[in-house]
Amino acid sequence: MSDVGLTHLDPLGRARMVDVTPTEATHRRAIARGRVFMKPETTSLVARGAITKGDVLAVARVSGIQAAKRTADLIPLCHPLLVGSVLVNFRIEDEYVEIEAQVETVDRTGVEMEALTACAVAALTIYDMCKSIDRAMTINEVALWEKTGGRSGIFRREPDFDDLDL
Repeated sequence: MSDVGLTHLDPLGRARMVDVTPTEATHRRAIARGRVFMKPETTSLVARGAITKGDVLAVARVSGIQAAKRTADLIPLCHPLLVGSVLVNFRIEDEYVEIEAQVETVDRTGVEMEALTACAVAALTIYDMCKSIDRAMTINEVALWEKTGGRSGIFRREPDFDDLDL
């Protein structure tokens, strides 16, 4: 099994954590984005800070930061990293709240999973805080948008036509 290049399997096909010991620590950064789609009335309440549970975006920001720091506890075989920086920001549109999570470190492996986890947990927090008024919300489009550092170099997702602000 492992001869087909599956890095998380040992020669006997058992799960293993990839050995990053020989890898040199370098600066690494990842950006993930996702959207919570909701009724326009809900986005308006979020924007005005009028959700009864409190400041949705402030709580979602903290939950995203916490999640990035705990990624290795949530994702099997993910390396625990010394996370140097986590930024979680939001953009409110008529029918969705967009989340952007940026994570940086100087370490032996990348922070893609930390950025994706921060984004997903921030989205779940938004859902949790708004569900009493809008149970039809959906969480979509959680994706890695950029990653720098490490052996594989730079990755940048090409935006879809719908993502361009024209």
